[in-house]
Amino acid sequence: MDAHCVWEAGAQLGEGPVWSPSRAALFAVDIRGSRLLRYSPADGQGRSWPLEEAACWLVERAGGAGFVAGLRSRRLVGLTLDGDRLSVGAELLRLEEDRPGNRLNDAVADAAGRLWVGSMDDAEQEASGALYRIGPDGSVARADEGYTVSNGPALSPDGRTLYHTDSPSRTIFAFALGADGALSGKRVHLRFGEEDGYPDGMTCDAEGHLWVAHWSGGRVSRFRPDGTLDRVVRLPVSNVTSCAFGGPGLDRLFITTAAQEAPAGKPLAGGLFACTPGVVGLPPGRFGGS
Repeated sequence: MDAHCVWEAGAQLGEGPVWSPSRAALFAVDIRGSRLLRYSPADGQGRSWPLEEAACWLVERAGGAGFVAGLRSRRLVGLTLDGDRLSVGAELLRLEEDRPGNRLNDAVADAAGRLWVGSMDDAEQEASGALYRIGPDGSVARADEGYTVSNGPALSPDGRTLYHTDSPSRTIFAFALGADGALSGKRVHLRFGEEDGYPDGMTCDAEGHLWVAHWSGGRVSRFRPDGTLDRVVRLPVSNVTSCAFGGPGLDRLFITTAAQEAPAGKPLAGGLFACTPGVVGLPPGRFGGS
């Protein structure tokens, strides 16, 4: 299966795609380009907004109150769109004040309204990154650590398994996720070979299969719950960064890419791609905090 480019967004580092049912649009960020991106499938139009500080991910807030965004400076803020007018709200909280060389990278909300947020070394050299659990009440817990470039996370349909990646080690880990938000039983779920590139962003579908973007691999792969390869979606660009299901029926897979470090002769690098894989995704989680 191949994906086709639906918007030549020109993202230096497209990341964090998330479907907004209320807005009938796919949102993402361009981390290196400091932009918010929006694509509307109904009319095929893309739009971007400049950001004073780069956002690394977006998650919708419960109750239709816009988004919560993780900024490069490890701050969480609110983002709202009033028509086409973007507003950045006050700081909600700040992570890792003792790790100024880190930045945030990828997040997801679970069914309980908790945020799972990864951090990474911005220089991609030290294993200074971690995985955090942020409760709707603003409580923060460091759930795991030792990541150089954290990616994911993703949740199984029953909410009992959380997947999280350390990209430089080419490893995707799986945790048991308790009803109270505790992680346990960390294990290696997948390990990429050199020929596969690096595992980047990922998402689960309604059948419990894990879709993983391959940085420097030119594809997205679907893995069964036991970790075996099920199918591959190929793209005409090398650096594939993340993926998310969207559309009114959650039956389209949207895929972000990066122009950063793209090989020569790849004019669509940094574009937003899509395919219809014949399965549906999970409703996107929303952060329950105010």
